[in-house]
Amino acid sequence: MESDAILLRSFRVMAYCGVLDEEQARRQPFEINAEVTADLRAAGQSDDLDDTINYGILGEKIQELVENSRFTLLEYFAQQVADLLLVDDKAIQVTVEILKLRPPMAQDLAASGVRITRSRG
Repeated sequence: MESDAILLRSFRVMAYCGVLDEEQARRQPFEINAEVTADLRAAGQSDDLDDTINYGILGEKIQELVENSRFTLLEYFAQQVADLLLVDDKAIQVTVEILKLRPPMAQDLAASGVRITRSRG
């Protein structure tokens, strides 16, 4: 079976997300990775932006979500991004990974995160 996807990698955002008061008091750095599964054959043949999913628009929508939201859990953050990406009728399935860079822990941890996969319907 063929598998086509639009990829967003290392999309850096500053967001409010966390359980601790300090995490809700200031924006923190996050990295978002997303894979949007879709049938891209028409775009591959036509070279027409209307036949694909515009990753520029996806980025704008994610940025808008982050700027206008507060999240407690990474799981909820990832679900909101997944729901947003599935709005496009061409999207069949999405995988979203949210990494919290430099989480507030005593241990030396570069990032913590979640990955979810959601399908249309």
